[in-house]
Amino acid sequence: MTQKRKDKINYYLDIAEIVLKRGTCLRRNYGAIIVNNDEIIATGYTGAPRGRENCIDLGYCVRQKLEVPRGTKYELCRSVHAEANAIISASRKDMIGADLFLVGIEKDSLNYVENANSCSMCKRMIINAGINRIVIRDNLENYRTIDVLEWIEHDDSLDSQIGY
Repeated sequence: MTQKRKDKINYYLDIAEIVLKRGTCLRRNYGAIIVNNDEIIATGYTGAPRGRENCIDLGYCVRQKLEVPRGTKYELCRSVHAEANAIISASRKDMIGADLFLVGIEKDSLNYVENANSCSMCKRMIINAGINRIVIRDNLENYRTIDVLEWIEHDDSLDSQIGY
């Protein structure tokens, strides 16, 4: 009996899910990988800037303490987002035309983050990096694909939309 081969998109999402396990956030962790021409260019996960203590080391999350709603007041967060960490680790020339694969897991329930998406700052970085497409895992079987051109043409920063 032959085993069915995993499709490429879920293969890359599985890798992003492994990457998120390095995350240090007490609320939810994300893993991101940037892929261009079938080659992984960079990976990133949620965590404090290099040299600073992570929330898991401190034992608390400022946003959690202040009951900050999801998708708001990211300036209070100690972490650099997974997408940003992946972009920081890659050369722009390698990211032009690339895909970014993103997976988020809730820390408490270990469920996939419902309606996960990049925050407004990460969206701007993704646009400037030259990435073409975002693939976001909704559950083990399903994912959404976002054409970054949609973020450019439908600028959510103009309608005061908060969060994601």
